Amino acid sequence: MDKEVRVRFAPSPTGALHIGGVRTALYNYLFAKKHNGKMILRIEDTDQNRFVPGAEEYIKESLEWMGIIADESPYAGGEYGPYRQSERKGIYAEYAQKLIDEGNAYYAFDTAEELEAMRERLKAARVDTPQYNAITRMQMKNSLTLSGEEVNQKLEAGEPYVIRLKVPRKEDVRLNDMVRGWVMVHSSAIDDKVLMKSDGMPTYHLANVVDDHLMKITHVIRGEEWLPSAPLHVLLYKFLGWENTMPQFAHLPLLLKPDGNGKLSKRDGDKLGFPVFPIQGSFPGKDGKTETFHGFREDGYLPDALLNFLAFLGWNPGTEQEIFSLQELIEAFTVERIGKSGTKFDIEKAKWYNQQYIKEKSAVELSIYLTKDLETNGIPIDEQKAKRVCEAMRERIVFPSDLWKDGKFFFSMPDNYDETVVRKKWTEGAVSVLDAYKEAILKADKLTADTAKEILNNILEEKGVKIGQVMQAVRLAITGKGGGPDLMEIIEILGNEEVANRIKKAIDTLPVKQVN
Repeated sequence: MDKEVRVRFAPSPTGALHIGGVRTALYNYLFAKKHNGKMILRIEDTDQNRFVPGAEEYIKESLEWMGIIADESPYAGGEYGPYRQSERKGIYAEYAQKLIDEGNAYYAFDTAEELEAMRERLKAARVDTPQYNAITRMQMKNSLTLSGEEVNQKLEAGEPYVIRLKVPRKEDVRLNDMVRGWVMVHSSAIDDKVLMKSDGMPTYHLANVVDDHLMKITHVIRGEEWLPSAPLHVLLYKFLGWENTMPQFAHLPLLLKPDGNGKLSKRDGDKLGFPVFPIQGSFPGKDGKTETFHGFREDGYLPDALLNFLAFLGWNPGTEQEIFSLQELIEAFTVERIGKSGTKFDIEKAKWYNQQYIKEKSAVELSIYLTKDLETNGIPIDEQKAKRVCEAMRERIVFPSDLWKDGKFFFSMPDNYDETVVRKKWTEGAVSVLDAYKEAILKADKLTADTAKEILNNILEEKGVKIGQVMQAVRLAITGKGGGPDLMEIIEILGNEEVANRIKKAIDTLPVKQVN
């Protein structure tokens, strides 16, 4: 590419950042880094009515946790700032005025009641989508229907107005989308969108086009929901004389519900028990009450695993490889391999990714999670033991919290036992083997996984019992469970006395199954 690649992620601080927004940020980041370009984070806060305190900080923390760090932003600075649209308010009026002066926009003085009356008239005339457009604008109160004198009088009197784009009546608007190919819309399908609101703030349409131009954005990679607005943006680039430097567009496929029926929403996550936001947050709901929701971070997902998972929601490398480091994603990423159709959100695949990344963590790294849980639960911390537990558990866990949840038996004797195993495997024969095993283990000088196995095999041979008949009973006595990590490793970690005490407790506690 001839000029420096510059992309932007431009969220609105209106609440939590949806996981689909994180994927958009990731694709922008990957594209920029692939081409040695820059990624810009721009906060689009022109809609003050929807502004939510704390939302911008939430966006910043989410992206930082994920490792998606912008080169230019309100926090990192940059030569094209400021990077909050509310701080750029004075810039937009100049371009709105240029559009008016050149006949591509106009003042509209219609009241809310007059706009509603227009919509009702069109509905009565059986118009499917009532719009303020090339036809209806000539029956409304604007600078196209009023005399110049009337317009000036209203402006001087401070009468409220908006500035609307004057969309051509008969024109094909075309753009070559990097994901979807050529998109063509007839101008009759585009309404005269408001560019400047009555409070003097620009709408998204004007602000994002002006900012993308001034910030020298070369590629706009954004969600599919913005595709209907793209022809309008193309018109703005043309009217402002920026057609030759207009960025290339790429509209990303939607993230769909797990069943594929419709866009993934917060309600789906609530209903099916998984997060749809990167990190936990609290924001006002539609009823005004504060709503707290959990995030992938709090559920125990590792950021690297989540990035890998998100990258594959809509893109694939064209190979069998599924595990990619961030650097490998950067090297492999191409817009050409982004699909056109929506992608089902498969939480089981997200868990699989997390599991793969946890397996690659060292016991030292994992022990940090475990020692926090031990501290919370008032368990004395033995760092060496914590590392050994993590080593034993690593292959079997999905989330770091599973180390404590599924490995409590390493730190305290079982209080209850798996009833199914008790019924099926706790027999007189098993108790006889366990009693002998307890005594033999107490006499062992150095108890390792190998010696524990050797001692058990010797006892089984003496008694003529097959290992399959008693193995679950041995595990039950020591852990209270019917399954888990390698039992001999567990025995080595617990040590002679602890294992012997646990076996004794189980023998004293559990009823023996009578064999007829």
